[in-house]
Amino acid sequence: MREVWPGEPYPLGATWDGVGTSFSLFSEVAERVELCLFDDDGHESRVDLPEVDGFVWHGYLPGVMPGQRYGYRVHGPYAPAAGHRCDASKLLLDPYAKAIEGEVRWDRSLFSYQFSDPGLRNTEDSAPNMPKNVVVNPFFDWGNDRPPRTPYHETVIYEAHVRGLTMRHPDVPEAQRGTYAGLAHPAVIDHLKSLGVTAVELMPVHQFVPEHAMVARGLTNYWGYNTIAFLAPHNTYSSSGQRGEQVLEFKAMVKALHEAGIEVILDVVYNHTAEGDHMGPTLAYRGIDNASYYRLIDGDRRLLLDYTGCGNSLNVRSPHALQLIMDSLRYWVMEMHVDGFRFDLAAALARELHDVDRLSAFFDLIQQDPVISQVKLIAEPWDVGPGGYQVGNFPPLWTEWNGKYRDSVRDFWRGSPSVLPEFASRLAGSSDLYASSGRRPVASINFVTCHDGFTLTDLVSYNRKHNEANAENNRDGTDDNRSWNCGAEGPVEDPAIVRLRRRQRRNLLTTLFVSQGVPMLSHGDEIGRTQRGNNNAYCQDNEVSWVDWSVLRQEEDLLEFVRTLARFRSDHPVFRRRRFFLGRAPGGADRGDLGDIVWLTPSGKEMTPGDWHSGFGKAMAVFLNGEAISEPGPRGERITDDSFLLAVNGHHEHITFTLPGHEFAPGWQAVLDTADERPCRDDRTGERWEPGAAVPVAGRSIRILRSTARR
Repeated sequence: MREVWPGEPYPLGATWDGVGTSFSLFSEVAERVELCLFDDDGHESRVDLPEVDGFVWHGYLPGVMPGQRYGYRVHGPYAPAAGHRCDASKLLLDPYAKAIEGEVRWDRSLFSYQFSDPGLRNTEDSAPNMPKNVVVNPFFDWGNDRPPRTPYHETVIYEAHVRGLTMRHPDVPEAQRGTYAGLAHPAVIDHLKSLGVTAVELMPVHQFVPEHAMVARGLTNYWGYNTIAFLAPHNTYSSSGQRGEQVLEFKAMVKALHEAGIEVILDVVYNHTAEGDHMGPTLAYRGIDNASYYRLIDGDRRLLLDYTGCGNSLNVRSPHALQLIMDSLRYWVMEMHVDGFRFDLAAALARELHDVDRLSAFFDLIQQDPVISQVKLIAEPWDVGPGGYQVGNFPPLWTEWNGKYRDSVRDFWRGSPSVLPEFASRLAGSSDLYASSGRRPVASINFVTCHDGFTLTDLVSYNRKHNEANAENNRDGTDDNRSWNCGAEGPVEDPAIVRLRRRQRRNLLTTLFVSQGVPMLSHGDEIGRTQRGNNNAYCQDNEVSWVDWSVLRQEEDLLEFVRTLARFRSDHPVFRRRRFFLGRAPGGADRGDLGDIVWLTPSGKEMTPGDWHSGFGKAMAVFLNGEAISEPGPRGERITDDSFLLAVNGHHEHITFTLPGHEFAPGWQAVLDTADERPCRDDRTGERWEPGAAVPVAGRSIRILRSTARR
């Protein structure tokens, strides 16, 4: 029999102190909690946690060291009608586990009911088919690691999948591909730096579980939006395969990225867990305290509310569920040194009753927390519940994935009518969404593509989704792609269609980098990644989803174009303003009487309400005044820049633009033309024009001109 001391109720989870390990577990409904220890042969020994304080069961075991595998069995009521589902025959994962070994092996023993008759209990022992928690060594030599703390207006985000980005990279050693070590490889970091990336936004790295139905179809959960442990880095992303080593490898990855000046943002899924609906398996929370961790339906507590489309919703009205979320966030910042979070289906976290309440308890906790309030906080501002689309409604600390930006930019470049006013608003930073609540342009995370939907190349190559490989009869994934295949579906050899698709990619990328707000690239778009028309590759852990680095040679021009756009944005503060445009000069004549932004027709005249709302307009020129930037620099100094004219033509035919008069600029010089197959120009050789000159702009293209006033 092991010696067990009382220990302390906090911190929750397993905490090694150099001599032994403290174990503590919250359960308000438990009548008894057993700690289960597993040796290297898989033999299980059990000890009762001897103390309970404030519903936290705890004990300290001298001599238990890092690498020890463990789990819990919780004795208590199994009364589904009352919302309780304790079942001591099921080995349970620790909600505060910092590492997990193994994977779920789908077996009937994981379920607390008989498949043949759900009204009957199933008391088969699930331990042989369950992964195990692992006690970890928390110590790591961070050296001089410091968070980059890149200001939002200087941020360029790169959404990436740890596995998908590195699995086919030829310069990453084979043993490191698909892992944290692979992402930290110098070849990958050099690529990110060449793109001007200042932050990687990693798709879920919390320990997740592939769904039973997906595994039965011979597929898996590739994206990872099915979390089971909120403090544990996903174990299969470790290159060593050693017990608990994923923690050290993750920390080493963060340290390497920080040394390169790149922040690490985690895509986190606190809205639901991998246990699914009331017919799901008992893996952790369900068996520990179902009613505390999950939202239950008031009229029938057997059932779970589902605002996520994944079977359950975490109960953010419960102080213990909220504590788990906040403890997890603080752990990743303080112990793992990450720089921010993107919250999946964040509207689900805001729900107090049935409405989305931007002042809910969750946001109150974030606002007052001295650690979490200081990192980057990004909301996916929607869920699947009623009133769940909440773009623009999050509190001031938050930025948001701007889905309206994505939609309007796609619509404009595919030729949809009557979208010019909204397209202009998105280009200018979406003040209609954010200004009234005191937020700034950087509240908008601008993106054209992301993991969910078509890649950039597929966006201009397919009109319809092609998800047959997902084995759901092409029913999954959205039908609202707002895409255009440029005349033919899928791969083509027609040179005219190929040229148009390349131009459309350049149009979308240029729009992204000259828009006010924070640009986000989806990994591989810079080298033409394709999923062959699959717009929902959540279950494709294969070459459908992995970045194909072998196409780099044929996509060198696209890669160089993205690099040039990133440098261009970085060099010119007029494209990354911290405040919204005023539409007038902020400081008098010495800063330019014209105002900070002027919208012009192709004829060179200021746009009128009739021009905006004619329904036929698909072209405009945008004057950005580098002498009228309203915000000061970090030391209070005045910020000035070149002035630019963006000539945007969304028509299929070319348009001749008339340049505005001398009051705008003494002359203009070409900087970039997306109609050019090699559109990046050298300042010294770009074509020049006088005020009032006629400038041809090809159909479906952008020309960017720089004022010669400061040259």
